[in-house]
Amino acid sequence: MSDKTEYTIEDVKREAANHQQNKEQSELMQLIIFKLGGEEYGLSIDQIKEVVLTPKVAKMPQTPPYIKGVANIRGTIIAIMDLEQKFGLGEEQEEEQALNYTLVVENETVKVGILVKEVPNTLTIEVDDIDKASTLVQYSSLDASCLIGVVNVGERMIILMDMIKLIETEGVKTSYT
Repeated sequence: MSDKTEYTIEDVKREAANHQQNKEQSELMQLIIFKLGGEEYGLSIDQIKEVVLTPKVAKMPQTPPYIKGVANIRGTIIAIMDLEQKFGLGEEQEEEQALNYTLVVENETVKVGILVKEVPNTLTIEVDDIDKASTLVQYSSLDASCLIGVVNVGERMIILMDMIKLIETEGVKTSYT
């Protein structure tokens, strides 16, 4: 009987080792984490070209209120967006300089600056840990393709977004040459 018990314990150990090995082989995703209205949001690091101190922003007429204007970042004029204002998450900034950092989001078709108050952090998560956004989207006015999901890291809840899809669905002209 003790042989069977030992065998069962060995099976459990083997299963645990296999599970750990599979977990180590699971796909990882590196994120840039920033706050909007006190909540944490994350973007895939692949969507971020750089983080810069917010340059002088020139206001543009006839743009939505969340488009703060345009700025020259390394020789390229790009649109600057305030997502707190777009999403209705924070109080209107009296001083534009309260938004000290700009995340430069870029791919082949999109280049835009996203205003944030604090230096963003990086975080690596397992893709399997993401709770997909399908049930969240029904309560949001955002297009479903813009929300990837939510990931819990300890006591933190981070909302993952696809910023490129958000910008493309909004139809914002993002760079000016």
